[in-house]
Amino acid sequence: MQTTAEYYCAYCGEPNITFIDVSAGGQQSYVEDCQVCCRPNILYVRIDEQTLDVEIDTEYEE
Repeated sequence: MQTTAEYYCAYCGEPNITFIDVSAGGQQSYVEDCQVCCRPNILYVRIDEQTLDVEIDTEYEE
């Protein structure tokens, strides 16, 4: 099952929308390029297994 979630780019601060595969587990991390500035962000995704609420933290990829 997929859902979408919003995160803010660690570089430019602009909002981005990404697809989240909730069946991949409650904690995920992966790299995704910002849709605005094209720089790579490390996304740390947490999914509440009961409510399916998604929280995303970002950090720079070096």
